[in-house]
Amino acid sequence: MFRLSYRLYRLGSWLQHGIRRRFTPAGHLALAGLAACGALGIDMDQTVAFQGFALLLSLLGVAWIAAAFFRGRFAAQRWLPRFATVGQPFRYLVTIRNRNARTLEHLELLENLEDSRPSLAEYVATQRAEFRRRRFRFSLHGSPAHRHRRAVSWPANVPSLRPNAEVEVPVEMMPLRRGPLRLTGLSVGRPDPIGWCRGLVSLPLPETVLVLPRRYPLPAFALPGVRQYQPGGVALAAAIGESEEFVSLRDYRPGDPRRHIHWRSWARLGKPIVKEFEDEFLVRHALILDTFAGPDRTEAFEEAISVAASFACTVNTQESLLDLMFVGTQAVCFTTGRGLGQAEQALEVLASVAPCAERGFNALRELVFRHVGAVCGCIVILLDWDAPRRELVRQLRLAGLPLLVLLVATTDAAPALRALPPDERPGDVHILEAGRVAEGLIELGGKL
Repeated sequence: MFRLSYRLYRLGSWLQHGIRRRFTPAGHLALAGLAACGALGIDMDQTVAFQGFALLLSLLGVAWIAAAFFRGRFAAQRWLPRFATVGQPFRYLVTIRNRNARTLEHLELLENLEDSRPSLAEYVATQRAEFRRRRFRFSLHGSPAHRHRRAVSWPANVPSLRPNAEVEVPVEMMPLRRGPLRLTGLSVGRPDPIGWCRGLVSLPLPETVLVLPRRYPLPAFALPGVRQYQPGGVALAAAIGESEEFVSLRDYRPGDPRRHIHWRSWARLGKPIVKEFEDEFLVRHALILDTFAGPDRTEAFEEAISVAASFACTVNTQESLLDLMFVGTQAVCFTTGRGLGQAEQALEVLASVAPCAERGFNALRELVFRHVGAVCGCIVILLDWDAPRRELVRQLRLAGLPLLVLLVATTDAAPALRALPPDERPGDVHILEAGRVAEGLIELGGKL
């Protein structure tokens, strides 16, 4: 049954994509009129709608044939930004050259995106999760398996092109999902004389834009933790050389580095004098991200990524360090701040994070406790409140670490979490409901 549903889904999405590209807005209106006339004109004795059906069908056939005769030779180059952000449209320029021997007018430029529809295994897993959650079998429109589009791109009008001339065309696109957005090529289209169908000429031009996670504005609140000694001092954080702060001058001792010699004092006193340093005390936070999400928690997982990205961008890393910890294909601890890495690099890492299905939650616990001795506070972003996650929070509290625990839950699971009995209730764990994360973060700022 799922296999049949998948084939229908593939067929329906292929038809939808083809109609959207091949027909202009006027053509879409003609198709709607054709469908309406076909439905009303079934009984030809009672209505004359069948005449409208025959007329529209004939005109659409003529438009389709006329559009099929469009041919042309073009060259193009994109000027893409390095990054984009989910839900925020971005604009870029495309330079297109006419290699035909005639002037071409009324052209349009369309982007060709890589096919991002789910595989059969992904489709089945998502449908089963949706069935368990919503208690119905199939939904060709509402299931997350069908929200496969990575971006929306609108046709761009191309000015009149003379032979061997080139123009710059602004193109706008809105990313819908984070991660690499792969563009396979461009299509140059021209409407038929009626203006209902487009003839298309495809140009292979593969390029990629990295789409960063959505970020939410965070309220002003103090993160947990105080300064503490970091082994190696600023060697962890300052850009070059030793990582210590100057304290005083003292006599030279055998083994002191020559670069620490204070030459002016040596010249004045007649004996070698060196500068004495002291290791810095730094604020170092851990940003712990739960990546263990099944197909039924896809929406909550994406929201958790966005919350982590919001903290990675907002936390002041000029005077502190931030360790981003999560488990993907391998355990990752990525440190930003004090010259080690920028927030932009943390966003690049988060843009490619995928749910972890090969390992258990203990892999994250082991990663955290390998580094927990160096941090002075933790921001923990969870996707569930089961026994392993409760145990992780309990052990972090026993270690004496200040915590900010955020639990990102689906719309269905959030009420159940708030209604847990007192012995299982999250307590000071803050619940963020998927779809209302921005509002939840604002409320969190009022509580802290």
